[in-house]
Amino acid sequence: MKLRTLSIGNSFSQDACGYLHQIAASMNIEWECVNLYIGGCSLQTHAANLASGAPAYSLEINGKATGTMISVNDALKDGTYDFVTLQQASHYSGKLQTYFPYIDILAEAIRAAQPEAKLMIHETWAYETDSTHGAFPDYGRSQRRMYEFLHDAYTYAAKKIGADLIPVGDAVQGLRGNLPEFDYGNGGVSLNRDGFHLSIPIGRCFAAYVWIEKICGADVRNADFVPDGADVNTVHLLELARNYAHEFMNSAK
Repeated sequence: MKLRTLSIGNSFSQDACGYLHQIAASMNIEWECVNLYIGGCSLQTHAANLASGAPAYSLEINGKATGTMISVNDALKDGTYDFVTLQQASHYSGKLQTYFPYIDILAEAIRAAQPEAKLMIHETWAYETDSTHGAFPDYGRSQRRMYEFLHDAYTYAAKKIGADLIPVGDAVQGLRGNLPEFDYGNGGVSLNRDGFHLSIPIGRCFAAYVWIEKICGADVRNADFVPDGADVNTVHLLELARNYAHEFMNSAK
């Protein structure tokens, strides 16, 4: 299987794409993963960049920075993609009013430039329970509240533009709540490295597992990629995360 995806995103798409190419390769899936990176970039800023044509994005391919700056317009013209993903900035993820009209504008442009590509919405995740992110007070410093708000916003936005959802945020919340090894409040490991970005490697690998299950329909339990430097405990936790991702995605069908 060969795939090419474009993510118009920020550091959270950077997290999801960090190990995606390598994990897919371990499953005999040839996946070119293109990410457009601006830290904290919102849908409103993406739409403004689309209108201006500014080469404002760091171009990342297969989890690596290329050193090239590119516009979203030029990225959309660069060959063909099988899937194009959008997402909201994490701090706005639970605020539905921040999605519109920007996501409509972006969806229209993507479909015009890449008519054969499937548009997907990458659902991001809630912050850790003790996150010090400046936007966490907007959600009452409640992970559950942030999750519920972002889940509702992403679900509505995806339906509004006729796009499918990659439910990373749902899966992250489920893993936190269903496996004691990931129950951070009771001594488990956090899926975040700083209270909001995904941990390296476990959180990033977990997001990639969800992407692979959703986009390819492939069983990530067959993935045998192990990040460099992973110790025995990390390998065990990655196996638990793979199994959960597979079970979660199949239960959602």
